[in-house]
Amino acid sequence: MLEFPLWKKLWLWGLTLALSAAALPSLFGAANLPWPSALPSPQINLGLDLAGGSHLLLEAKAEDVTAQRLTNMEESVRQLMRGASPRIRIGDVSTANDRLSFMLEDASDIDRARGLIEPLMMGTGLARDWDLQVIDGQRMVLIPTQSGINNAVNDAMEAATEVVRRRIDELGTREPTIIRQGDTRIVVQVPGLEDPEALKALLGQTAQLEFKLVDLTALPENVAAGIAPPGSEIFPYAPGSGREGSFEAVRRLGGIRGDNLTSATAGVSPETNQNVVNIGFDTQGGAKFAKLTRENVGKPFAIILDGQVLSAPNINEPILGGRAQISGSFTAESANNLAIALRSGALPVPLEVVEERTVGPDLGADSIRRGMIAMLIGSLAVITLMIATYGRFGIYATAALVLNVLTLLGIMAGLNATLTLPGIAGFVITIGAAVDANVLINERIREERARGRKVIAAIETGYKEASRAIYDANITNFIAGVLLFIFGTGPVRGFAVVLVIGLFTSVFTAVTLTRMWVAGWLRKARPTDITI
Repeated sequence: MLEFPLWKKLWLWGLTLALSAAALPSLFGAANLPWPSALPSPQINLGLDLAGGSHLLLEAKAEDVTAQRLTNMEESVRQLMRGASPRIRIGDVSTANDRLSFMLEDASDIDRARGLIEPLMMGTGLARDWDLQVIDGQRMVLIPTQSGINNAVNDAMEAATEVVRRRIDELGTREPTIIRQGDTRIVVQVPGLEDPEALKALLGQTAQLEFKLVDLTALPENVAAGIAPPGSEIFPYAPGSGREGSFEAVRRLGGIRGDNLTSATAGVSPETNQNVVNIGFDTQGGAKFAKLTRENVGKPFAIILDGQVLSAPNINEPILGGRAQISGSFTAESANNLAIALRSGALPVPLEVVEERTVGPDLGADSIRRGMIAMLIGSLAVITLMIATYGRFGIYATAALVLNVLTLLGIMAGLNATLTLPGIAGFVITIGAAVDANVLINERIREERARGRKVIAAIETGYKEASRAIYDANITNFIAGVLLFIFGTGPVRGFAVVLVIGLFTSVFTAVTLTRMWVAGWLRKARPTDITI
């Protein structure tokens, strides 16, 4: 137990010093001291409650998901009927009252149409996403089931949460908290971001990009009055497009959506010297875009973003290669924000900010100051008690306590972990709990000496027997910390991170390092008695 060969000493000291050195950049930053730029600088991120930042609560409407599902189902049904051999002709299509209905021109096609639609109605498991009714032997009505709506809302919110995460990551912020709250809400906390306006603009942008053919049959007076021809819909022009206040009629179906985008970057057009966004499609999207432009050379098509027309240029020639350019009176910043939104993917459902608040850095600084005071007072009290009670062994415990804090900070910095206010509480608890191991060891050594064991035998037995209780206690704490991390959110996770890492560092420093120091002292001094 007390044998420490040279290689083991070098390994333990090297690991301890390396982890302690990793904590220095964070300590320098907390003290507002410069850190040499030539040296590595792993940092501990500060949570929202310490660094300040923005808190947003986003909410989606289930009706928007239902409306999108109806549109997608209508387009799928039209494609299936059009692709059937022979073609099944339908008419009188309606999506009123949250259901899709259409009339078959030939009642004898009812069985063929049902067979084609059946696969679209199935959901996950045995439950159906849609119910099918046939009225008067010729009209088919598709009605979304409640389980289908619930699944669609859940899938949309899961996808929206991931899109929000990717967009915030594009901003270069560290350790945002993004979690679902209830069925239709998402909580977003971004430390270090004091102005939420840019964040709101980015997250509030659905980034639903569409390319739709302009309906050339629409009469200008009807478009201005908001009256669209059958099969078409009207969109307003976006602010900054140069045609604010006017409208455009476009074909409702048959266009291309931005689901197949693979890239989006802000740039400057060499022809016009204007800010633009260059986009690229995947193979499938590129083929669709090439087909659309090849079949409609000379016709205008509208570039629509979130229900507003950016521009409606003519297709002068087929656009091949899966690459295109979006223009629309962008500034450099707005072009970059649009590129970020497109790269991260379109939100499957619009999100509305229902709550926002900003946490100032002054509150975080005060929390850090108070936490440091509490940690300092606790440390001094523990150090005084340990030295007064156990003498030399108390000094070893004190040194282990200091290294415990440094190695804990070093590991957190290396993992790029986030420190929250509950995390500081975890530090204070770790300081108190870290010396428990030394108290158990020292008391056990004292008992063994009282039983008449010699110095070396008493120390060896003390470490051996106390280690069992130490490991058992820390295993139960480890399980509790892991469960807190898995099931907790935000600040609870911050506490769990410090707690779990602190368990490892406290056992390492309080047991392994002190045992190495005691073994070295015994070999050098060879005492016949000890005061403990």
